[in-house]
Amino acid sequence: MTPATDLRPDGAPAGASRHRARQVALQMLYQWEIGRVDMADVRRSRPAEPETPLPDALQAFAERLAEGTAKSIATIDPLISDAASSWRIERMNVVDRLILRLAVHEFLDEKDTPASVIINEALELARSFSSDDAVAFVNGVLDAIRRKLERA
Repeated sequence: MTPATDLRPDGAPAGASRHRARQVALQMLYQWEIGRVDMADVRRSRPAEPETPLPDALQAFAERLAEGTAKSIATIDPLISDAASSWRIERMNVVDRLILRLAVHEFLDEKDTPASVIINEALELARSFSSDDAVAFVNGVLDAIRRKLERA
């Protein structure tokens, strides 16, 4: 069970624990993208984590993010393509592309999460799973999308 301190007033997981959930969502998306399997199979084949497993509420949040992202590619990818005008989405590094997709999904569907938090979380994912160049790239693309969507 998730301690009450890990939940926001609306019952959603809070803070650093949500960062771990985003990491799991990114890993799920990577398995979905590279393995070419549907998200239900990704959920069933969830690998054992070396750390303490996510509490149920955080696992549900991670799965909601990953599944929502996978289902919304047709809406998400054009936003990314417009913001990264000199990069074709299929030519982007797969991890960078998935970080962008995850963040854009949050912009669109997680209305209670401020855009600044979404961008900061995406930058942390890029620092952990990609390169220094990716951090600047992700920041620039997401800031352009944020401005387009007029999120604060």
